[in-house]
Amino acid sequence: MQRIYLSNVEEKQAICFDTGLDPRSFARTKMSQSLIECGYIVYPDGSREVWKPSGVNEVNGSMVVWGTPFIGDRLDLLLANLEFSGIESLQTAALQGVLYWLRAKMLLGDTYTTLNPGAAFVIREDGKDPKYPKGSVFFAPSNLSNRCLIVEKTESQTKPSGETASAKQRKNKKKSEREGVSEEDVPVPDHYSCPDLTGMEAAAFCAGTMLYKILIKSFPYPSDATIFQDMREGVFLPPYLYAPGLNKDVCDTIQSALLLPVERKRTGESGTEIISKLLNTLLDNEVNIVPIPSLFNKLSGEENILLEKERKRYSLIQNISVKTRRFFTHNKHVIIGTAIVVFFLLVIVVSTVRSVNRRPTTEGMASDNVITAYYDAFSSLDHIFMEACIQGADKSDINAAVSLYAVNKTRQAYEMSNRNSFIPAGAWKNLGGELPAPNVFGVTDLSIEHMMGSEEDNMVIYRADYLLWSPEEYSISRSDILTLKRDRKKNWRIVEILRTEK
Repeated sequence: MQRIYLSNVEEKQAICFDTGLDPRSFARTKMSQSLIECGYIVYPDGSREVWKPSGVNEVNGSMVVWGTPFIGDRLDLLLANLEFSGIESLQTAALQGVLYWLRAKMLLGDTYTTLNPGAAFVIREDGKDPKYPKGSVFFAPSNLSNRCLIVEKTESQTKPSGETASAKQRKNKKKSEREGVSEEDVPVPDHYSCPDLTGMEAAAFCAGTMLYKILIKSFPYPSDATIFQDMREGVFLPPYLYAPGLNKDVCDTIQSALLLPVERKRTGESGTEIISKLLNTLLDNEVNIVPIPSLFNKLSGEENILLEKERKRYSLIQNISVKTRRFFTHNKHVIIGTAIVVFFLLVIVVSTVRSVNRRPTTEGMASDNVITAYYDAFSSLDHIFMEACIQGADKSDINAAVSLYAVNKTRQAYEMSNRNSFIPAGAWKNLGGELPAPNVFGVTDLSIEHMMGSEEDNMVIYRADYLLWSPEEYSISRSDILTLKRDRKKNWRIVEILRTEK
C-alpha cells in the first residue's frame, strides 16, 4: 500500500501523506511538526517553489497530511517497474526520471532534501500537470515522507498471521515511544543511499546506484544483510563487466560515484563533478535524454567471451577477498588472542630448543675423559654437565650437587655477594690441603683403572677410586665401578655406577 499518493481531498486533488498513526499517536509524537515542514518544487530553468502542507485529515483511523497536488511519477516506482519487465520504454522512463531528479538536486545546491527516491515526484511529459512543465521535480518534506516510507516498507516486508502490518507498526511505534526513540531517529528504508555521505556526494552516489540498476538491469548491492557494509567497502561488480559494451565514460562515472564512500578507492572526483558528467553525457540539450541503445557498443563474440571470463575471475577474487577480510574483522578478538597464545608457545618452544642445543654434551670426549670430567663437575657443583655424562645410571651424585648448589645460591642472595660458600676440594689440596677444612667439597686423589671392554665394542668398564670431601670436615673413600656406552649420537655416557665406600 502506497502511503504517498494523489487523491481527492475536500473535492479537489491533493498529494497525500498517510502517516499510519491514529489521532492520539499523531498528537503524542512530533509528527504534528510536519505541518510546518516544507518541501521544494524545482523547475527546469532552476527556479524553485516552496511547498507546504495545507492540512491534516483522519482517513480510516489514520492521520493523513495533504497539500497542493504535483501530478508526477514517484521516482522509486519508476525504478521498481524495471524489476517486472525489460521493456525499453520503462527503462527510458526510469532514466528520464533519475536525470531530471539529478538536475533538480544540482539546481538546489546546498538546500537539504531527502535522497530517498520514494520522496521525489518527476514530471516527464508536457501537459501532464498544466501548472508545471516537463522536467519539474517535487521533493517532499523530509520527516513527513520518511515516516510514510517507513510504514510502506514495514507493510511490504512483514504481515504476521493474525496481525496486520499496521498493527505491528503501531506496536513498534509504541515501543519506540517507551524507549524514547522518535520517528526522526529511525533510518529511512532507502537502499539507494549511503548513510556515510552528505551533500552533493550523497546525491552523486544515489544517482550512481539508480543508473546502475537502470542501465545494467541489476542492483549493485544485492544482499540486504550486508548492503551498507558493501557500500562502505566498495563491493560491487564494475559496470563495464556487468553491461558489455556500455559507454566507457558512463561506466567510469558510475563507478566513481559508487566509490565515494570508500576512502582508499576514491577516484578523486567530487560529487558535483560526477553529477555534471552524468548530466552532460546522458542529457541532450539539458532536456531530452540520450537514447539508451546509443549508449551501448556492439561487441564481437570473442570480446564477449573474454569479458565473461574477466567477470567470473573478478567475482571470484572479490568474493574470496571480502569473505577473508570480513572473517578476520568479525573474529579479530579470537584471532588476536590465538595469535598471542601461538606467539608465546613459539617463544617457549624456541627457547627450549635453544636451551637444549646449548646444554653441554660429551661430544668428542674419550670414555676415560668422561669419567674425569664427571668427578670434576661434581667438585664444582656443575650438575648440568653431570646430567650430560649420565644416561640411566644412579643420580645420587647429581642430587647432592643440586642441593649444595641451591644452598650456595641462597647464601649469595642473602649476603648479597658472589663469593662461593664451598671450596672445591682439588683447589684446596693444591693450596696445601691444611686441616681443619670447613666448607671444602669435592673429589681428590682420583685414580681411574680400565677393567674391561673397548671403544670398538661401544662399551667399557672402569674402576674409579677417590676421596670425597664433605663440608662437615670429613672425607669418604669411595670405589666406583662405572660402565659406559655410546648413545645414539655416538657420545660416551655413564650407564651404571656400582659404589662401595670404605
